[in-house]
Amino acid sequence: MESPGRGGGGSPGEGDGSPSEGGGGSPGERGGDPLYEESVLLVYATDEADARRRAERRARSREASYLNDRGETVSWCFKCVVDVSAALDEDLTQDADLYARHFRDYAAYERFEPLLSGEEL
Repeated sequence: MESPGRGGGGSPGEGDGSPSEGGGGSPGERGGDPLYEESVLLVYATDEADARRRAERRARSREASYLNDRGETVSWCFKCVVDVSAALDEDLTQDADLYARHFRDYAAYERFEPLLSGEEL
């Protein structure tokens, strides 16, 4: 999901009446930089294609625009489904691992993950 910074900036759906229209965003501490959200969803599906469709439908249902406590328009729009994978554990009635991803550049992860540095969203 993407929440564009001040002034919009060509987000998907811009100009077509979708929830991302309006040039709002979540200005935050960084002067209007876009904010992105990565979510790990659990969907029950018959196969990988069905899982991808269900994940996209669920993400699109979360697109929204609203006014924050400062009276600024905050918009969230769907960007893409990055990966579809079976849950790592089969028994989901108790604590379980759902998903794992791997990366090589921890410094890059620190730069793009605001919660790692203690930054408020």
